[in-house]
Amino acid sequence: MIDHLELQTRNMIATLRFFSDVLAPLGYEQKLDGASRGFGAADSLDFFLVDGEPSANVHFAFQADSREAVDQACEAGRTNGHAIDRAPAIMPHIHPNYYAGFLRDPDGRLVEIVCHLPNTA
Repeated sequence: MIDHLELQTRNMIATLRFFSDVLAPLGYEQKLDGASRGFGAADSLDFFLVDGEPSANVHFAFQADSREAVDQACEAGRTNGHAIDRAPAIMPHIHPNYYAGFLRDPDGRLVEIVCHLPNTA
C-alpha cells in the first residue's frame, strides 16, 4: 500500500493550480503550504509537491469513487486550460469496468484519474 507520493516541480505555481483544479472533484484540497505543499482528501495528507527537477517519465493515478468523478476531474482540467492526454473511456484490456481519463501536469507527467466500479447511470 502506498502511504504518500512526493513530486518535484520546476513551476510550483502552475503545478499547484493544476492539481488544485483536477483533484477538487475527488475531494482533494491543499492542506500544507511550506517547503512541501501537501494535498489530501478528508483526513488524509498523501500527495506532496516540492521545488526541484522533475522526472517526466512518471505515471500515477488517483482513484475516483465514480465514473462521473473521473469525468468531472478531466473536465475541470480541460476547462482550466490543462493538457488532456486522453479523454475518459473504458479500457477493457485492463478489466471490464476500468474507466480512466489522462491529463499532463505542467512538468509533462501523465496523471490518471480512474474508477474501477461498474457504471451506475
